[in-house]
Amino acid sequence: MGPCSSSGFYVSRSVALLLAALAAAFLLALVVLAALYGHRTRVAPSEFHRCGVPDAGPSSPDQLGELPSGPKPDPTHEPAVAATPDTWRPSGPWDQQRLPPWLVPLHYELELWPRLRPDELSPPALSFTGRINITVRCTVATARLLLHSVFLDCDNIEVRGPLSLGTGNATVGRVPVDNLWFAVDMHYMVLELREALQPGNLYELQLSFSGPVYQDTREGLFLNFYTDQGERRALLASQMEPTFARNVFPCFDEPALKATFNITIIHHPSYVALSNMPKLGQSDKEDADGNKWTVTTFYTTPLMPTYLAAFAICDYDHVNRTERGKEIRIWARKDAIANGNADFALNITGPIFSFLEDLFNISYPLPKTDIIALPTFDNRAMENWGLLMFDELLLLQPDDQLTDKKIMISHVVSHEIGHQWFGNLVTMRWWNNIWLNEGFASYFEFLVMNYFNPKFPGNEIFFSNFLYDILREDHALVSRAVSMKVENFTETNEINELFDGFTYNKGASMTRMLCSFLNENLFISALKSYLETFSYSNAEQDDLWRHFQMAIDDQSKIVLPTTIKSIMDSWTYQSGFPIITLNVSTGVMKQEPFYLEKVKNQTLLTHNDTWIVPILWMKNGTTQSLVWLDKSSKLFPEMQVSDSDHDWVILNLNMSGYYRVNYDKLGWKKLNQLLEKDPKAIPVIHRLQLIDDAFSLSKNNYIEIETALDLTKYLAKEDEIIVWHAVLVNLLPSNFVFDVSDYDIYTLLKKYLLKRLTSIWNIYSTIIRENVAALQDDYLALISLEKLFETVCFLGLEDCLQLSRELFKNWMSHPENEIPYPIKTVILCYGIALGSDKEWDFLLNIYTNDTKKEEKFQLVYAMSCSKHPWILNRYMEYAITTSLFDFNETNVIDTVATSEVGRYVAKDFLVNNWKAVSERYGTQSLVTLMYTIGRTISTDLQIMELQQFFSPMLEEHQRLTAHAKLQAIKNENLENKNRSARIAAWLRKNT
Repeated sequence: MGPCSSSGFYVSRSVALLLAALAAAFLLALVVLAALYGHRTRVAPSEFHRCGVPDAGPSSPDQLGELPSGPKPDPTHEPAVAATPDTWRPSGPWDQQRLPPWLVPLHYELELWPRLRPDELSPPALSFTGRINITVRCTVATARLLLHSVFLDCDNIEVRGPLSLGTGNATVGRVPVDNLWFAVDMHYMVLELREALQPGNLYELQLSFSGPVYQDTREGLFLNFYTDQGERRALLASQMEPTFARNVFPCFDEPALKATFNITIIHHPSYVALSNMPKLGQSDKEDADGNKWTVTTFYTTPLMPTYLAAFAICDYDHVNRTERGKEIRIWARKDAIANGNADFALNITGPIFSFLEDLFNISYPLPKTDIIALPTFDNRAMENWGLLMFDELLLLQPDDQLTDKKIMISHVVSHEIGHQWFGNLVTMRWWNNIWLNEGFASYFEFLVMNYFNPKFPGNEIFFSNFLYDILREDHALVSRAVSMKVENFTETNEINELFDGFTYNKGASMTRMLCSFLNENLFISALKSYLETFSYSNAEQDDLWRHFQMAIDDQSKIVLPTTIKSIMDSWTYQSGFPIITLNVSTGVMKQEPFYLEKVKNQTLLTHNDTWIVPILWMKNGTTQSLVWLDKSSKLFPEMQVSDSDHDWVILNLNMSGYYRVNYDKLGWKKLNQLLEKDPKAIPVIHRLQLIDDAFSLSKNNYIEIETALDLTKYLAKEDEIIVWHAVLVNLLPSNFVFDVSDYDIYTLLKKYLLKRLTSIWNIYSTIIRENVAALQDDYLALISLEKLFETVCFLGLEDCLQLSRELFKNWMSHPENEIPYPIKTVILCYGIALGSDKEWDFLLNIYTNDTKKEEKFQLVYAMSCSKHPWILNRYMEYAITTSLFDFNETNVIDTVATSEVGRYVAKDFLVNNWKAVSERYGTQSLVTLMYTIGRTISTDLQIMELQQFFSPMLEEHQRLTAHAKLQAIKNENLENKNRSARIAAWLRKNT
């Protein structure tokens, strides 16, 4: 069903009368227009065109441009309904992202009735109906009422009031609704009232509505289909954040407009209904066709924003426990509950709640917590108050214990529970400060993990989970800061784009840096004050800084160079991060913005601002006092080093600051010498930091590649796998392009690395062979082993290849002997690469009978690792001619083309099969294949040949786009060739 709408334009009675008065010749047209006015039609969402955003209109109701008006309709006449494009309406508040402040919602009475039945799991389109009463307080006199509504069909609209408190509202009046129309582009429903609502009074908006339940997207109300106990089943769940509550019920869909909710769900008797609060009561209901339904009502929620309203209707089982008198239930497929897959999540949830309650001295305010594992939720989780939702991959512990799943589940559960304070109890005022929710929840997931696992290498884990990715994405010219200005937003979809690495990872890094230059007690004290002050309310970034400043002003131990707001605004409002360069000969430290691929005398966009940088540092193994770099350069005499071998400096203690560190030649030389002589003198986190900073700085032209390579000479003594992981992902990144013409560098890398890898390889290959269970609690090993095995096998170490054969053949003979999860992808690939069609057919059989999504990814990839062209050709034939590979998340042809052998086989395959490939995977898949096959190009002749080959397969606009992309690939490969040549030259000298 579409939005409440008419034929797309609005004609009032006054205009109709005016046209009639102009000339009798227009009488026929008048009759037609009158007929259009009186006839309401519904149009599908697909028939609307997306309107542009006009210039901002006035913000006060008295200043608004008048919509056409005329004689008042009869009070019993249903208001006219129109979907009004911006070309047919005057400018006004409906052109703005933010609702006008005329009405404040206080309470929602919401009833939802999705027509989900277990005996009708394949209706052409599932829908829901609902009713809502919204109590609002008027703050400014207005005869127009705006609220959010998307793709909802609305009916029976009434505005009651003003309400008389304490009288039961038995004789309350009504405010007639003359017209109803939609500003479709901005998601607004606009009610034109016959008389103005008056400030200070309460009113109640009542209406009925209906809308679609989505199947292909996890927004609003959506369906999941799944298999449980051998049967196909369905459940219904909701996702309202950030702006999808308006897809489920008309509402004031902004985070600052908190209200209480009384929720009622009508559902089939065989299902369970869940919502934010505990069940209040149940009753029976019969529809017009005689079908039986159950009506479940829930207790009133606390004040909360619309995006936290949550619903689920399912045929699930649960496990439960009580923590401090409050029930916690984990809901999941009955098979999963019976297998105990939800037990781990259940056992950690209560203690995490208790830890955060004690930390903040603020009790969790709801009487219960339900957590539901959804079969498909796009690898997400959502913190809805009282009803948390998780993709089951993030919540359920698999039967195989040897995975990093326990740690991952602990992280995600900790994150969502952290939101119960940061986001649910205290909510950002608007989405431009979503990092106040996500950044702090991300940081506290780290803090919770450290508390419950004190032996965990917390700094290394924070680097791996948060810093590593964002430091590769962030730079001076990126247009994204952690905190954005409200006025920068013009479209609703821009809000969705805020849920990215800058909000989560950079936000967490800002929070960790803040804690590091204060201390944990002061940090928590300020947050307690902030949470207490803004409980059940909303805050902005400046509110947070004010409470930190109050905590700082109440003590004298911590002294800052300026206000907390000045320090933190320099980080949250700026894009990118600084490179801090220390000259250890002079003690001069400077900062400059980090640019991707910096060039000499860079004249791109200027980045004039500086950061106020906390410098925690170490000298000769001893932690030094905090200093501040609050201008572009500054002298620190205490950081000078002598000629002594024992004199050295490392900046950014524990990588707590959000920046990279560079040194002059002497500084790097001192650290390199120390690594070769006594690597354990430098803590693990700083060996990791030196490798990662040096390779990033060399790749982007801040230092020579030789400086970074010098740091790898000591690696024969390195026994920490996380440091090795940093080395390998920098020397052999996942997008590493190996061209057969570059055999020279492969031979040199093989000789250089295998000589140094022997020790770390022997440690972990022995564990895999003799005591693989020892890895269960070694998180850094679990996340690093795959890269280690992948590299050692790629470099051709016979022991690695032999171990791959052994593990694969053992699994073939005894399927109960699972390949260890951390290296399963590598072992499957090399088992196929070193095997024949026997191994390949075995894997195909496993794929055909395997229903687990994440394992299907592994299997599709592994089957592409064959070195036999005829097997790869048959694989691609199967993909386009049979239903074996209906798993649409992976393009088999593209997967085959990523290998060296497969690149040529896939290209030959396309000659006669490109139309079938296009039909199977879409025309864009051919463009992607062109880039995959052409990933090693480095000349214009190669581009021309590739374009000629693909030209008959592509549309004109695709050819134009492809040419620019191929040029970019060529230029990148030329740069990499120059870098590779320098690496090869260095390797010849040092191998």
